[in-house]
Amino acid sequence: MSKLITVANIEQPDDFYQLLTDMTLGLSDQQVCEANARLILLLCNHIGELPVLQEAITAASSHLHQ
Repeated sequence: MSKLITVANIEQPDDFYQLLTDMTLGLSDQQVCEANARLILLLCNHIGELPVLQEAITAASSHLHQ
């Protein structure tokens, strides 16, 4: 079973950030939300392991419940 990686692990992070921001250029707020949701679901499918996805959800939302 894999574990969620929480340290910097993205190859070429600046290039990735540029791709991410380019994805939303010219889109409405609604379209940005839809593109982000689709990207999240694609990446979740790629990860595939429920325990890792649960860790990610907990990590992403933990500051919201304080």
